[in-house]
Amino acid sequence: MSDKTILLITGGNTGIGYETVKELLSSPVPYTIIMGSRSIDKAKDAISTLTSENPNSKSEIVPLQVDIVDDESIDQAYKEVESKWGKIDILVNNAGMRRASFDGIMQQKPGAAGIREAWQTSYSVNVTSTQVMTTIFMPLLLKSSTPRLLFVTSGLSSLTTCSSGLISAMQRPNPPAGWPKPFEPSHITYRSSKTALNMMMLYWNRLLKEDGVKVWCISPGFLATGLGGVGKEVLKKFGAGDASIGGEFIRKVVEGERDADVGKVVNYLNREHGVQPW
Repeated sequence: MSDKTILLITGGNTGIGYETVKELLSSPVPYTIIMGSRSIDKAKDAISTLTSENPNSKSEIVPLQVDIVDDESIDQAYKEVESKWGKIDILVNNAGMRRASFDGIMQQKPGAAGIREAWQTSYSVNVTSTQVMTTIFMPLLLKSSTPRLLFVTSGLSSLTTCSSGLISAMQRPNPPAGWPKPFEPSHITYRSSKTALNMMMLYWNRLLKEDGVKVWCISPGFLATGLGGVGKEVLKKFGAGDASIGGEFIRKVVEGERDADVGKVVNYLNREHGVQPW
């Protein structure tokens, strides 16, 4: 069994997940970082780059094939982690589909079929699959003496923010009266799934209170991750920050800087209070 802190992150080979692994490698805290990825080859490529850039790191990275929408893949990943380490200390639920992916489905398939596919896909990936992943790996997390459970959510998940009229990173006027309404990238499926994820976090926080598990949702802000089919440069033109901001923020939560805010949606951008409104 490793004497390092064992951290499993899903979707660790790209975007915010990749930047999180990069941040952990540069930390003085020694980790065994289990990089979950749908593609083991992509994980290995990412690890090769990261380790070459951080040759003196106290941490190690190990690839793990896991597709959170595939129950057999999750079961196999559990068996592998259990056999090699017997526990995990930190689970970072980062994998998911983001933003424009679901709007794109509705554009490509107008009508009921497209709506149904977009909503079902959104909840399957961002909610149901995350719940399955967390549930299956919970026995290993509860074997840790310092267990932490993180869910990566979004600023778009806030009901308070939505009630003020903000539908995306940009404020838009209300559409004109009449039907059908003109298409706009409202991200309604994505943001609804992340609101559900926030509720899931509250459930786990209550469920695991007596087990001493520290639980959060992480809202890293509007970042240019390259996911969702839009492209990093386009997102940066609209004010998106670099994905490394998310990686740094998650590392800080992992290493205890937000322990006073357990059970909340902690927000990188809200520097005054650091907590995203529900």
